[in-house]
Formats: sequence, structure tokens, C-alpha cells
Amino acid sequence: MYAYQIIEAIKIARKNGLKIPIIYNTNGYENVETIKALEGYIDVYLPDLKYYSNEMSKKYSKIDNYFAYATKAIKEMYNQVGTAKFDENGIIKKGVIIRHLVLPNHLQNSKHILKWIKENMPEDIYVSVMAQYFPTYKAKEDEYINRKLNKKEYKEIESFLYTLNLTNGYMQELGDHEEEYVPTWEY
Repeated sequence: MYAYQIIEAIKIARKNGLKIPIIYNTNGYENVETIKALEGYIDVYLPDLKYYSNEMSKKYSKIDNYFAYATKAIKEMYNQVGTAKFDENGIIKKGVIIRHLVLPNHLQNSKHILKWIKENMPEDIYVSVMAQYFPTYKAKEDEYINRKLNKKEYKEIESFLYTLNLTNGYMQELGDHEEEYVPTWEY
């Protein structure tokens, strides 16, 4: 756990004049005690909420009880910093934005996640639904996630999102060039 090193670094930076918001970008699989330790040091939390199904979290991330850990952590994040607040230029200053990456052939997972957000988080929560998935490494060998999201899947999640009437957030455009942003690794 690096939370205590992060806290010490923030203390030093603030003592030396740091005045920008501190953003905690996380996969969501966090121990609530870690998030509690960060209270007062983090201005913006950007957690992923990836999997509703434990089978998916075990298969794709090799972790157990992802949903239970992530949802408890996200609730604690919200308790600390609340709704996302932006400056006059649209730059986030404080709050939580929950991100969810839609996976091909796993639309029910996305629907469960979005429904949970609607039913368990305050109405003003911000959600970022991402459509940028593309397979790399071993995902290319998995029959369910070996391709990008298609237009039909994208439209289905978009429609579902609107039926939930989540009022704050973003729906990422379906893209064509995500692979261009991945560096070429040489060994």
C-alpha cells in the first residue's frame, strides 16, 4: 500500500506551495481503510467500476470480490469529496467521477453497473461511460473480448444510460484509432 507515501508527498508538496487539486486515479479495487486514510489529501477521485460479476473480475483481472470492494470504496470517496465541481473553464476541482469501460459481449455487466450507480449513489453523481476498449495481449485470444465494441452494442448501452436518467456525465464516442495511443514496447 502506497497511501502513506502519497500522503507524505502531498504534505511536502503543499508545504512548498502546491495549490492544484490532487487527483486519485484508481481501478476501483480499493480497501475502504486506504480511502479513509486519504481523506483530506485527495480532491478528486476517478475510480473505475469495472465488473458487477465476480466471475468476470476473476477471469479478466484475477481478483475476487471486485464489486464489493469497489462499491464500498466509491461510497467512501463520495462521502469525502462529494459531487464533482468544475471551475469556469470546465476543469474539475473537487468530487468523484465514476468511470465504466463497456466491454464487447458483456453488455449486461455494464447495465448492472449503471443501474447500481443510479440506485445507490446520489442523483448528482458524475458517470463517464467509456467505449474505447480494444483487445491487447491475451485478450486477443478470448472469444468474448477479442474485438472492439461495435455500433449496436454502443447504441444499446447509450439507450440504457438514457433510460436510467443519470443526469451528470459523459458517454465517450465510439472511436476507430485507440490503438494509436498505446506505446510500442521493446524488450
